[in-house]
Amino acid sequence: MTMTPQLLEEAARRFALLGDPTRLRILHVVMDGGERSVGAIADAAGVTRFNASAHLNRLADAGLVSRRREGTGVFYRLGDASLPQICETMCASLRARARSLLWPVVDGPGGQRGNRTPTAKSG
Repeated sequence: MTMTPQLLEEAARRFALLGDPTRLRILHVVMDGGERSVGAIADAAGVTRFNASAHLNRLADAGLVSRRREGTGVFYRLGDASLPQICETMCASLRARARSLLWPVVDGPGGQRGNRTPTAKSG
């Protein structure tokens, strides 16, 4: 695949957007819950409505989420169908790395993670 300078710039911009933990939480909410209002996304992601709105605007500008207005409300949904596959690929890679380093990373209730501090390898 040929990577033009413009394509590399856009890839870097998207990776930068995905590099923020708050935006990843927001995307996770949108991917799992379908179309939602800004307030519902903010509540589910544990951020303020203002913060969620700012992040969602950046994600929408990049085409990662789509929005529609209904009266005074704005509703967001997944805008790039490749995001779930990208996220699953990254999570699978992280789980494999955790296993190789003996990190106890376990999905708990509500998707919580266990202790991520590497333990000493024996032998």
